[in-house]
Amino acid sequence: MASRLNPYISFGGDARQAMEFYKEVFGGTLDLNTYGAFGQGDAPEADKIMHGLLETPSGFTLMGADNPPGMPRNPGDNFSVSLSGDDDAELRGYWEKLSAGGTVAVPLEKQMWGDVFGMCTDRFGVPWMVNISQAQG
Repeated sequence: MASRLNPYISFGGDARQAMEFYKEVFGGTLDLNTYGAFGQGDAPEADKIMHGLLETPSGFTLMGADNPPGMPRNPGDNFSVSLSGDDDAELRGYWEKLSAGGTVAVPLEKQMWGDVFGMCTDRFGVPWMVNISQAQG
């Protein structure tokens, strides 16, 4: 899979409704995964969206999720730029450059869904998410 760059929007509990709305607007295929599907079935946010992905016929990609409890969300700055793919060296290289001189919110490391993931804000104040897909099997 080639690496891709796209917006990632954070929602305050209405990610499902928002992502379904964007599907109505742009068309395409919508894939929604809840927190409960990733082992947090007993948590109050189990039915909330941990990761949503909309891929449209026009080639647009939009990702979004409900903010986990305790993470601040401020409308107007509730977005990140997402870099994702399976080229470990390429994506780690981007991570090193983006996080240099910035702040790391989530270190780039293996996560409960099996991928390597990290979040940082670059030195210009732009928030980034990097997800390196790990081969399953």
